[in-house]
Amino acid sequence: MDKKLERILPRVQKPARYVGGEYNAIQKNKNEVDTRIAFCFPDTYEIGMSNLGMRILYGVMNRMEGVWCERVFAPWGDMEEEMRKADMPLFALESGDPITNFDIVAFSVGYEMAFSTILNMLDLAGIPLHSAERTDLTPLVIAGGTAMYNAAPVADFVDIVSLGEGEDLTVELVELHRQARREGWSKQAFLEKAARLPGVYVPSLYTVTYHEDGRVASITPTGGAPEKVTKRLVQDMDKSYFPVKTIVPSTEIVQDRVTLALFRGCIRGCRFCQAGYVYRPVRNRAEDLCARYAVESCDDSGYQEVTLSSLSTSDYPPLTKLCDDLEPFCEKRHVNLSLPSLRADNFSMDLMQRLAKGRKTGLTFAPEAGTQRLRDVINKNVTEEELLQSCRTAFAGGYSAVKLYFMLGLPTETDDDVRGIGDVAAHVMHMWRESAANKNRGIRITVSTSWFVPKPHTAFQWEPQISREEYERRVKLLREYMNTKTVTYNWHDSGTSFMEAVLARGDRRLGKVLETAWRKGAKLDPWEEYFSLDRYLEAFDECGLDPHFYANRTREKDELLPWSIISSGVTEDYLWRERERAVAGVTTPDCRTQCNGCGANHMVGGTCHV
Repeated sequence: MDKKLERILPRVQKPARYVGGEYNAIQKNKNEVDTRIAFCFPDTYEIGMSNLGMRILYGVMNRMEGVWCERVFAPWGDMEEEMRKADMPLFALESGDPITNFDIVAFSVGYEMAFSTILNMLDLAGIPLHSAERTDLTPLVIAGGTAMYNAAPVADFVDIVSLGEGEDLTVELVELHRQARREGWSKQAFLEKAARLPGVYVPSLYTVTYHEDGRVASITPTGGAPEKVTKRLVQDMDKSYFPVKTIVPSTEIVQDRVTLALFRGCIRGCRFCQAGYVYRPVRNRAEDLCARYAVESCDDSGYQEVTLSSLSTSDYPPLTKLCDDLEPFCEKRHVNLSLPSLRADNFSMDLMQRLAKGRKTGLTFAPEAGTQRLRDVINKNVTEEELLQSCRTAFAGGYSAVKLYFMLGLPTETDDDVRGIGDVAAHVMHMWRESAANKNRGIRITVSTSWFVPKPHTAFQWEPQISREEYERRVKLLREYMNTKTVTYNWHDSGTSFMEAVLARGDRRLGKVLETAWRKGAKLDPWEEYFSLDRYLEAFDECGLDPHFYANRTREKDELLPWSIISSGVTEDYLWRERERAVAGVTTPDCRTQCNGCGANHMVGGTCHV
């Protein structure tokens, strides 16, 4: 261990975050590798190590001969302060080496509020912030993840954006970079070649102009870059890599268990859900493979909990059979199966009985809206009766805790819709009184609301976010309406959600706002201990830009959006059609009921029916 690090660790919280050496962490001989990759997660160790995508790509890259991928996480404030005092640059966990001289620095970015931490990590590493300042082939700065479906706000800072699922694309990019270094290409030549790989967006190869009113006027490709960059995806989930030999952290993390993804994509088509659109189409993993991965992962790691995870896990067709197949193993090894979130319209007694064999930790449902009218607007396709029937099933089976997730500020929402959230909670309480197997245990109902953020590549990408004042008024309305001890109400901070909307819908001019806010101290913005809206508002003032222009403005159909250069595979016409159906309160069937012609099936060689 580095002597500076040894002296620092006793003075910081959770020193195990920074020492590495975990079981299954991959060590390689530096003399036997020609490419070193710093795989960076712009948040703390506990959050990053809970990310399945990061574990998958870590394994994929380390399977490449001659390549060593190491993990890098954002230090907490106390650790960063000590590192800067000791002139100690950001380092990788596996080797402890500074990442300044690594060949590739790759960021996994799932949340727009992590943008400031990317800048902070680059600076802490001693790497120039701006892509234009990094004239050599190394270090090459790459970013991927869901937040990169609009990469405009960080376009000045990253060399390459990897769009979609990275298992195949990452290998192709790394191999191209190795070739470029072997053959002495210039960075510009490499970037132009990389831009020809499907799924690669090179921001520096596009020129953006603006109208006088601030809207984007044009996005023009140069250097042979494509006019539209379409995401990459894994065609066959049965052939995709799964990290059976997963790293076992040496300190507690948020998701400290085996996480098993049953499928990718979602059949449902909720109009607010970015993940539901950008991960289309649905691709299932075979049930026998899922069972095998669960057993092997537990055997290797010693974990005693397996989360069966996907965007809508209860839509996995052989879910009940998978639970049955795993039952003997789970009983013998005392392994608990858990489902993070359930559909209220397909939670059955069969499924409840299988889950009940583990510890009853409570159930989570996400009705999203308080009235059927608004659920139809967002295409949730769940009725209150279906929710109550699911609660009836759970309470009769011995459950006594339910979490309900909703959003405030959805398009067309009225005060009646807001009060409807409180009505749903009251009806759930009534259902417990009717059907609980054991009323002596009491009931815990938790209602949580988040503030709707209109995201790119969704049917609501043209919609405005309501004002902060209006959001806070609706929170107050619901809090007063739902004034009962039996219901706990949690709501999301308005400042963070406002900035999330600004960054999610931002253009390239936000790069200077991000940099200004970072120089004022912005970092680790998902954490309330660090986030300051005033800091960002000051940065907007100094840069002469208006955050409300990005968050609270309705986009017109013919407006060129900052993310128009990027395609998720779902057509713009389909998204607009879904927006029109939302305004009319008309629902769209799920993908298994009928193909609705979104365009995504073309990506796996299928057809789409309008």
